[in-house]
Order: sequence, then structure tokens, then C-alpha cells
Amino acid sequence: MAQLRAAGLWPTPRRIATLSVHTSPLEQPGTGDAGGMNVYIVEVSKRLAAWGVEVEIFTRATSSDLPPVVEMAPGVHVRHITAGPFEGLSKEELPSQLCAFTNGVLRAEAAHPPGYYDLIHSHYWMSGQVGWLARERWGVPHVHTAHTLAKVKNRLIATGDRPEPKARVIGEEQVITESDRLVANTRFEAQDLVTCYDADPTKLSVVQPGVDLGRFRPSSGDPATAQAADRRRLGLPERGHLVAFVGRIQPLKGPDVLIRALAADPLRETDLTVVICGGPSGSGLDRPTSLIELAASLGVSDKVRFLPPQTGEALAALYRAADLVAVPSHNESFGLVAVEAQACGTPVVAAAVGGLVMAVTDEVSGVLVNGHDPADWARVLDDLLRSPARRARLSLGAVQHAANFSWDRTADGLLRVYREAVSEHRALIAARLAGSYSW
Repeated sequence: MAQLRAAGLWPTPRRIATLSVHTSPLEQPGTGDAGGMNVYIVEVSKRLAAWGVEVEIFTRATSSDLPPVVEMAPGVHVRHITAGPFEGLSKEELPSQLCAFTNGVLRAEAAHPPGYYDLIHSHYWMSGQVGWLARERWGVPHVHTAHTLAKVKNRLIATGDRPEPKARVIGEEQVITESDRLVANTRFEAQDLVTCYDADPTKLSVVQPGVDLGRFRPSSGDPATAQAADRRRLGLPERGHLVAFVGRIQPLKGPDVLIRALAADPLRETDLTVVICGGPSGSGLDRPTSLIELAASLGVSDKVRFLPPQTGEALAALYRAADLVAVPSHNESFGLVAVEAQACGTPVVAAAVGGLVMAVTDEVSGVLVNGHDPADWARVLDDLLRSPARRARLSLGAVQHAANFSWDRTADGLLRVYREAVSEHRALIAARLAGSYSW
């Protein structure tokens, strides 16, 4: 192995089967079950394909109108697998359909000559369960990325949120044990995999997610003029301060912390608008109007604006329109929104949890807040809004910090993991054939 690595002879996989059971890369991030993981799969797949590695993404069909296969980009195809009813099936109910989904995945592979896929990369624990079986049937290595971990989420659960079920914990333990390689978004996630799940450290690789630095960038020209133009484009107030929250509306993401902070001193008397951009998701679906009701009960409805999930340039415009972007999550494996906002030159105020402590550099690209006390958040936000010089300094640091992240770098890191996994797998097969390895 060392000789192969030194000689640069790690084999590059020709075709990868990417598994994303519960959410499709074709869905709009920011609502339902679509979030940063969707962006991750889309951006990495496009770059791998551009480098000559074909990617086929298997996801569950959620409509009878969906074609069996969609070309998402040259060299990237999305396969819709029928598993359970097309609509009305929550993520919590999906484990009951894993057998049907696995059957669809295996049938797709059976239609091709043996060895069609060189490697499986599963995302989230349910996909990992499918990848575990496909690995045994196809005789190829299985790489898994958890994205979120039940034990960690339950340890940091938001008030009023539902804990992750025992079935998920067991499922994650199985997948983590059986996978050939594990990819963590940050070193903190890697530590959680080892300490909470007894993951084998020799199977672990840290590959940080990236950001589209071509799309998410600072405005050109005079910052104040450009910010006013972005606010007009989105129909937001041009005067006064603006703090934005971008993400799925659920207790885990903590948008209620921001609204409660808005009603606390000293923010209550500040000329400030809080923009909540996203749609209900997870346990937030139980009360989709909860934030509207909360703002009304606190008397700050006139200071809160709600926007549906934004895409492309509109999302970048929202980041640039804001004086600050707030990420008050109770847990994040990385924090893609934080990096996107910083790439646009907007400082981020984030909870000091999980991957956010890497996504945001405290007092360099933003400010990290310990805990979720609305009074603490109000003080931090007010201090920043009252100090344009400090925000300007953090804005420069935000752009510089975000430049350390790119999807090209992420794809390159994954490709190294893939090459090592394929080489190790082939070495095991060769050893078995030679009779020198006991299975």
C-alpha cells in the first residue's frame, strides 16, 4: 500500500453509486428534509464527473411523475427508486421502506455487467444501511458519511424537540462498524464517531465541505449602495439594520432564539429587521406557524420578515443584504450557511457548537456565542450592530476565512479516500486469492 501511495498509483474509480435515500439532490434546500447534505452531494458529484468519474445518485421517488433517471449534469445521473407511497411518508417512517429501496438499487446494478460500480458512497444512516447490503452483494468498498449523529443530537437537543429514536442509534452503530471508510466533515465529528460510536480511527478521514466561491462573493462597488440594491431586489427594508437566518425551520436550527433575542433588551429598541428564510422541516412540521405565533406573542411581528427558501443569486443577495447572519443551531456537523454568508462578506454570529467552531473563526470572521440564552444573543448582536468598524473588520476576515473552503478541495479529498478504499479492497481480494488472508 505504501509503495502504491508513493508511486501515485492509487486507482481512480470509474463509477460511483451515491446513496441518498431520504432526500433528493434535485430538491430545493431549506425546506422539508433538504439541506446542506443536498448541496454537498450536488456540488461534489458535478466536480467528480468533470474529472472523469461518473456518479449515479440513488434516491427515493416522491412523485409518480418523476422519470426513472434524470441527468443532473454531464456524467451525473439521479435514479428514482420506488419505495413506499410517493407522498405523505415522513423521514421517521422511511426505515420501513429500506428493504424496498435496497431491492431497487440491487435491480439497477443487476441490469449492468458485473463490476459496473467501483464504490458505494452513502449519505446519512438510512443510506448506510442500504450501502451495507449492496457492498456485500457487489463486492465493492463502502464509504459512509453520517452528516448528523443521533447520539450527538440527543445530547444537545433543543427544548421541545423530539429525541432521535433508538432504532436510528442502532442503525448508525451498525453502519459505522461495517463501513470500509468513514468520512467526517470536521475533526470534531471524527472525535464523536470514535468516542460515541467506537469507530475505528484508521478508517476515518476528515474532508471538509466547501462553498461555491463563484456564486457566493462580496458585492462589487460601493458596499452601502450594493446592499440597498440587494434589499430592494428581495423586497426588504432598505433602512435600518438587518439580521438574517437561513435554514430549515425546526427547533434544532434555533430560529426561535433569534426572535426571542429581538424581543430582549437592548435589541427591543433597535431599528432592526430579522429575516427568517426557509421552510418547515422535521419536528417543525408539527407547528409550521410556531415562529409567527412566537413573534406575535412577544410583540415583535412588525420586526420579523419571513421568506421562502432562496436559490442561486437570490440566496447570495440575501446574505449580502444582511448586516449579520445568525446561526443559532443547537448542533451542526459543519454549518454550510455560515461559510456561504462569510464568502459574501457578511459576518456570522453562530452558536459555539459542533462544526460551527470551525466554520466561523471567533472575532476574525464572526462571533461565537456560548449557549442559546436570548439575552446573550441580544447583547452580542447589539454590540455588533452598534459598531460598523468592527463589522467591517469581521467582513474582511469573513471573506478571507471562507476562501479556505471550496468544493474542488472537498471533491479532491473524497477522491483520495475513494482511491485508498478501492486499493485496500483490491489488496484484500488479492490476498484472499493467494490464500494469505482469512475471511
